[in-house]
Amino acid sequence: MSKSSRPVISGRKGVIAAGHFLASAAGTKMLALGGNAVDAGVAAGFALTVLKPTENSMGGECPMLIYSPKDMKVFSISGQGVSPKKATPQWFSDNGIDMIPGDGYLGATVPGLFGAYCTALSRFGRLSLAEVLGPAIELAEEGYPVYERMSATIASLSKRFTEEWPSSAAIFMPGGKPPAAGQILKQPALAKTFRRILDAAGAGGGREDSIARGMNYYYDEIADDILEFTKSFPVRDASGKKHVPLLEKEDFTGYATRVEEPVYTQYRNYEVFKCGTWTQGPVFLQQLKLLEGYALGDMRHNSAEYMHIVVECAKLAFDDREKYYGDPLFSDIPMDMLLSEPYNQKRRQGIDPAKANNDKLWEENIRLNDCGCDCDTTHLDVMDSEGFMMSATPSGGWIPSSPVIPKVGFALGTRGQMFVLDEGHPNVIAPGKRPRATLTPTLAFKDGTPLMVFGTPGGDCQDQWALQFFLNIADYNMDLQQAIDKPSFHTFHFKNSFYPKEAVIGKVFIEKDACLDEMMKLQNMGHILNLLEPASNGQVCAVQRNRSTGAIEGAASAKGDGQAYAMGW
Repeated sequence: MSKSSRPVISGRKGVIAAGHFLASAAGTKMLALGGNAVDAGVAAGFALTVLKPTENSMGGECPMLIYSPKDMKVFSISGQGVSPKKATPQWFSDNGIDMIPGDGYLGATVPGLFGAYCTALSRFGRLSLAEVLGPAIELAEEGYPVYERMSATIASLSKRFTEEWPSSAAIFMPGGKPPAAGQILKQPALAKTFRRILDAAGAGGGREDSIARGMNYYYDEIADDILEFTKSFPVRDASGKKHVPLLEKEDFTGYATRVEEPVYTQYRNYEVFKCGTWTQGPVFLQQLKLLEGYALGDMRHNSAEYMHIVVECAKLAFDDREKYYGDPLFSDIPMDMLLSEPYNQKRRQGIDPAKANNDKLWEENIRLNDCGCDCDTTHLDVMDSEGFMMSATPSGGWIPSSPVIPKVGFALGTRGQMFVLDEGHPNVIAPGKRPRATLTPTLAFKDGTPLMVFGTPGGDCQDQWALQFFLNIADYNMDLQQAIDKPSFHTFHFKNSFYPKEAVIGKVFIEKDACLDEMMKLQNMGHILNLLEPASNGQVCAVQRNRSTGAIEGAASAKGDGQAYAMGW
């Protein structure tokens, strides 16, 4: 087995792995205060809104999965906001728009991230809102060193910030130029927003009441600030047209975070949980059901045979995602069928073990684009000695797509771009509906016992890279870091979830430190290879309980700024 890029981190009281090491440190502080994994995860999540503004913010969304040992149950928290009441296919048609743009305001849904964190904290945590917001406030007020990816992203946005979005330039281009890596960046407006929320939350009436007051203030007073700016400051989208958002105050005040049953399936002796079809999460599960028909452990890891089967199963599962997925509150999603053995056995019959299927899997004419998969999202996982587990994928409200709102210090999201405008489709836009997002945390049991939480940023690739990580453990017995470090691959043989929703028919994007001989064999099967630099794909985080030692273990990809931290031994 090849040497890992970094060691697996072990602890007794708790371990957290997050997309930035300072977020992991924030979570560890909560464990030291006597908090549980959910307190730690929420604190890390709030810290990430400060540390990763190019990837998530208080204007974004955050689906999560939580295992509660008290309830002995897995819960799905819908941190995905809903579409405005004005948002209908007819409105877009009347305004000459045939696809919801990926920047500007028209893709804005009600921000769901803050409500999700507050709901998780109130229901499953034990610390106060002030305690879990403490590290985020400190980071926003005192600042933190800009990292290379953030510096490069802001540099790429400098022209737009300067010419179109001066409110973004005021925060993220101090002195009129992009910050260099290592420069200390402060976000005073965001810090003030946190403090305003805490002032409204107060301390009287109990912890849950305080959290509820903070949440109500966000969806009332903070919403007023959001609407005041965005309604008076139209921005152009990709077509060059300027718009104000469709959101109105009643969209905010009428919003409520949902706590739901997760979707799950068996894979060998594992039970894997995902959020529902308002995310792409169940596509991970269908890939497992398709792959269950193959003896993967008998194949050499990352052999041409293995990669071929994984890619071909992905094509089928993502094809079903495009046909069937949407908000289950609005459409009857045939999940039982999609995860059934008879259905997947029939789908497997379409896989040629020696030849790639490079035919289109749907009827529309789709533009081609040789694109990779960006990581404009982040992730966190945490587990404690009591047995609480949390996996969350924060995203949206990022600064490349929408201007910063001066009074609040963050931008609105654009997740509505994932809706379609085709009447009758399960994912067609409708008032108060959740778009089928790509965000997809994961929680797994083994032999009926809670085992692991994991995930990665990466848009449509999330449930391909995270799947390969999981297979590395389930079928190849790797440790967490080895499973993260192995070269990975993905396909875009389906319609991309993001505007302009392109596809790349027949291509496999693969990190070029995979075995050259196996890549040549894969190409001879008919796959069109696009080689990526080593360590290009994803930023997987994972935490698990070692069933032999009882220790909690964590690991994070060395590809970004993520790090696992442990508490106590």
